[in-house]
Amino acid sequence: MDQSVIRRLTGASGIAAGALAVITVPLYFVYSGPPPAGNVLTRILVNLLTCGALLVFLAGLSRLIRAAGTGYDWHAGLVLAAGTGYVVVTLVAAALEAGVVLEHPDGRLDPTVDGPLAHANMLLHGSVARLLTAITLFAAGHAIRHGGVLPRWTAHTAYAVAAVNLAFVPSLFFGTDAAEFYSAVGWGNTALTGALVVYWASAVGVAVRRGTVCWTAQRLPSGSAKWTKEP
Repeated sequence: MDQSVIRRLTGASGIAAGALAVITVPLYFVYSGPPPAGNVLTRILVNLLTCGALLVFLAGLSRLIRAAGTGYDWHAGLVLAAGTGYVVVTLVAAALEAGVVLEHPDGRLDPTVDGPLAHANMLLHGSVARLLTAITLFAAGHAIRHGGVLPRWTAHTAYAVAAVNLAFVPSLFFGTDAAEFYSAVGWGNTALTGALVVYWASAVGVAVRRGTVCWTAQRLPSGSAKWTKEP
């Protein structure tokens, strides 16, 4: 596939993922108690679409990193593998939540904390997702910074979001109170930190889209590529 087409798809899918996340996150805070089934199923549907957009974004980002030179093949593979793992974990967590609601459509249970598999699901939303996100972004940040495939600020923000996610991995030791900021299923761990990677993807998508028609690859003596804007 033509490189410009890949960049367009990567940019569009990143922006779409961010836009969908803006819709999803508030749905988790509308109700103070167990939410109605319609609320849960709506946010799960939007999450499914977000995951689809992220898969396209990750595949495109991996391809752009790989284009920087053979020295970045490992980084590209790690971004795609860890990022896909994150998407799969998110989809499994969403399926488990939907199962609770479909079994109890009367809205008596909160699928994030209730149900036979809720406590296992907390790790999928929390520590497991945080670790996979950190790996994805550290690899992407390193490749972007040294390969020059995107503006440097995208690498710096990738490092920052990765560090925040890594800091939340030990949250599994701090209880299961969803109202706590730093707990296995705390709002800081799942809603706030979990959304950062999608917002980063959206920002990167904007950067990629802005460079769709005016970026060219300049081959360096080392065999890598540096993307620069045409005058």
